[in-house]
Amino acid sequence: MRIVVLDGHTMSPAGDNPWDAIAALGDFTLYDRTPENRILERAKQADILVTNKTPLNALTLEALPDLKCVIVLATGYNVVDIETAGRLGIPVCNIEAYGVNSVAQHVMALLLELCRGCGLHDASVKRGDWNKAEDFTYWLTPQRELTGMTMGIVGFGNIGRRVGELAHAFGMHVLAFSPSPKDTPGYEPFRFADLDTVFRESEVVSLHCPLTRTTEHLVNAKRIETMRDKAFIINTARGPLINESDVAAALRSGKLGGLGTDVLSAEPPAKDNPLLTAPNTLITPHLAWASLHARKNIMRMAADNIKAFLAGSPISVVNAAYLKK
Repeated sequence: MRIVVLDGHTMSPAGDNPWDAIAALGDFTLYDRTPENRILERAKQADILVTNKTPLNALTLEALPDLKCVIVLATGYNVVDIETAGRLGIPVCNIEAYGVNSVAQHVMALLLELCRGCGLHDASVKRGDWNKAEDFTYWLTPQRELTGMTMGIVGFGNIGRRVGELAHAFGMHVLAFSPSPKDTPGYEPFRFADLDTVFRESEVVSLHCPLTRTTEHLVNAKRIETMRDKAFIINTARGPLINESDVAAALRSGKLGGLGTDVLSAEPPAKDNPLLTAPNTLITPHLAWASLHARKNIMRMAADNIKAFLAGSPISVVNAAYLKK
């Protein structure tokens, strides 16, 4: 069975996450990156095609008569036309819950940096500012403590729940919105609430919901007006969940206290993205998922997906409904 990886570089950029488990399952070809004009040429080599962010649209899939399975090295699978794949009898398998701890810890890293400004103060000390200070200490930003704050979590799946646990460990109150609330965590103070209440009562709102037609621009000027003054927003889910112009305006006016985001509406950002110049804004390059532990999980789970497909019982199939048709 011919296995082709179209864009494997981010899985093992320093050779720290070997492909051995997948390579052992067939005739293996690895490409670090695949430009658009070479997708079809390389994909034609495959019985099993592995992609992370390289798109597989309807025209490409229809031109691959030998393709039997697609493995997506991520939870999100919008890079693949799953309906066309299903019509062609090609299961598309994704990877779920591989980076719960990695993403949840990144949420707290962004929040702590917004509250304490460790990087900002480190740069200040190295510029010599401490040597010029008249007192034994100084600070450039308000030093905010997490204890007693309310963390609002929008989307209470695996990652949202883990964020809640970490927030609780820091002494925060946790308020969560879920369309189908269940399994109340075993710690206090915690409660489920409707979406408006979560935004209205929280000093920090962390987004962990999927991007849909109803959640696009969930955070906009109207909703920001209902939030507490100087509240923080953390986004490690999907960039278009926030209206970037509205959020940037609220940061400039001081209504919002800060934004920490790992995702943007367009990645990488255009030079005129308003968040690039907004105050009290931290932007990381979509790396919350990328701890070595999480990447090893992806590799192991992708190998398991391929093994299951080869055994005739594919797992984590995201287009099962279309396959049935």
